[in-house]
Amino acid sequence: MVEGVGMVESFHEFVVHRSPALCRTAYLLTGDHQLAEDLVQTALARTYRHWRRVRDGNPEAYVRRVMYHQQVSWWRRRRLVERLEAEPTERADTDHSEATTLRLSLNAALRQLTPRQRAVIVLRYYEDLTEAQVADALGCSLGTVKRHGHDGLRRLRAVAPELVDATAERSTR
Repeated sequence: MVEGVGMVESFHEFVVHRSPALCRTAYLLTGDHQLAEDLVQTALARTYRHWRRVRDGNPEAYVRRVMYHQQVSWWRRRRLVERLEAEPTERADTDHSEATTLRLSLNAALRQLTPRQRAVIVLRYYEDLTEAQVADALGCSLGTVKRHGHDGLRRLRAVAPELVDATAERSTR
């Protein structure tokens, strides 16, 4: 019985400490706050079933892997998604800071990538993982990671050239 209590407490501690980082990654994968919360909850529920085995290894990597696979699974099932218009019909306050504008552009551009490309880009450049670590997290080959990363970056440059310009501008400062 004590083993079970310790297991619940260690899982609770993990959830409390790592949920904010997991939610940020989930948001980058989904582009929607509610879907991100659902994704994290689903991944944590699936992780809890295997907590005894997972907790002594790298539980965060396990949860992230579940999240990436779950997001791809959801995307395959959900073919009909809300469509964003090029220009919103109602314009809210147009006085955005440069950082806010870039963040909104990045989120819109990430939504235009395939789920695998988005997962590779998020893991490589947001989570700062190596290509080998990304391949391990996604359960695919290194060549697949390189291909999805290359295609994803090319697509990001095409759909959001302002991101490339802003990045170049920031690196010269």
